[in-house]
Amino acid sequence: MNKILRPKSSLYKLCLSLLVLGIISCKDSDKKGATDVSIEAETSAQPNIVVIYLDDLGYGDISANGATEINTPNIDNLANGGVRFTNGYATSATCTPSRYGLLTGVYPWRNKDAQILPGTAPLIISTEQQTVPKMLKKQGYATGIVGKWHLGLGTGNVNWNERVSPGPNEVGFDYSYIMAATQDRVPTVYIKDGHVDGLDPNDPIEVDYENNYDNQPTGKDNPELTSMKWHHGHNNSIVNGIPRIGFMKGGEDAKWSDVDMADHFLEKAQAYVKNHKKEPFFLYYALQQPHVPRTPHPRFEGKSGMGPRGDVILEADWVIGEFMKTLKDEGILKNALIIFTSDNGPVLNDGYYDDAVEKLGKHTPAGGLRGGKYSLFDAGTHVPFITYWKGTIEPSVSDALVCQVDFLSSLASLTGSTEKTDDSAQLIDALLGKTKTGRTDLILEASQKTALRSGDWIMIPPYKGSAFNNQVKIELGVSESYQLYNIKEDSAQEHNVAESNPEKLKEMMATYQKLRGTDKVEIKELELK
Repeated sequence: MNKILRPKSSLYKLCLSLLVLGIISCKDSDKKGATDVSIEAETSAQPNIVVIYLDDLGYGDISANGATEINTPNIDNLANGGVRFTNGYATSATCTPSRYGLLTGVYPWRNKDAQILPGTAPLIISTEQQTVPKMLKKQGYATGIVGKWHLGLGTGNVNWNERVSPGPNEVGFDYSYIMAATQDRVPTVYIKDGHVDGLDPNDPIEVDYENNYDNQPTGKDNPELTSMKWHHGHNNSIVNGIPRIGFMKGGEDAKWSDVDMADHFLEKAQAYVKNHKKEPFFLYYALQQPHVPRTPHPRFEGKSGMGPRGDVILEADWVIGEFMKTLKDEGILKNALIIFTSDNGPVLNDGYYDDAVEKLGKHTPAGGLRGGKYSLFDAGTHVPFITYWKGTIEPSVSDALVCQVDFLSSLASLTGSTEKTDDSAQLIDALLGKTKTGRTDLILEASQKTALRSGDWIMIPPYKGSAFNNQVKIELGVSESYQLYNIKEDSAQEHNVAESNPEKLKEMMATYQKLRGTDKVEIKELELK
């Protein structure tokens, strides 16, 4: 039986009057055949805003984007009921810079520290800098983050046994419940508003990324103590049988349970909605799936047939379904803009042996795009991207070029703010499905190397360095020659037309130079034959 909502609206007063006059009769709700009366909560002037952000989810990892070997019905419900973008991008091919771009509205390549961070890194967003949550707070929003942070904490030499600051709360979030970095990095604890959750002061935490502590086993030296075998890099402190990146000592009571992490973050996100449903709120809900280590709850273990990576995608889809039920049950689904996307493209073996490669089968995580996580090729940054607002957004598929860096200016426009940044385009009409016109140009980044998407074209300048990451088996898009692809005609980027289309290449380089700046990047002279 649904809860009867009683908003202070003219509709409710009319219904109440009719009930008093006896024109409408409702049976006792406890009797068989009772009439279910439910009135949607009154729409406020400001919509609630939720960003659901997945970690390493590829464009082809959801059935709405064509996956046939895995079924994601709850994500598909968002796609089928909202705008599914075929040209939606993260700013970067790795997690930290993408999160920086999303929250600040600034290209991450402008910040030399916006690279994959260790768990002990200082905060890389200036406390003086404009952010999405700061902007929305000025518009009367409650602001919260639940899930992965990975943008640094403190100013260096963090004492985890005291309040860790600055962090999310100092850059605009009223409430934060986070993991400091990633699931595969120490410290393996949750942090609530700057304090380690559940910490026993008699068992202080120590964290170091260079040196181990005395008598602390590691994945490298004590493989017999591990339940997950490391492939590369993940061979330091062991927590819950999983070897991690970095060394940690103490904090036993505060350590998370990996298999319960999805449920734990879901409970916090649901509680946030329930506690703030009477005011406009912004929730940045950053799930950990399908990043390594992939640790599905036993409810999902083995369900995908593709090993833990497939299982945690199913788990994430279920979590999203449960979260959406909460919005509905609390009567605010019709007053909530949901943005679903991912921080970068897919990767299979990213540090552990977990059958992601062996059990992949016919599934294509990149959805036919070239490259993946870490790559300048399209699959590095071309990600699932959906906007949903029940009753406001009409279902559609859009090929508008949109990027997560555009959230700041676009959400500012939606909520009546004049805040904007030079890098963040105001695309609220595209996000709401009112137009299929998006950006013309977009600078994309991987490991501080940049490329240009302009219209249907992608240009990658020459770079020195490895063209292939042997550890993760992904092409990086690095070449000492110019690369030019028509992404509409050649989505797999199989045909480099730089030499055969010199005029287009010259045009792309001029745009790239204007957007990137000659003082910021070395531009090679074009030698046109």
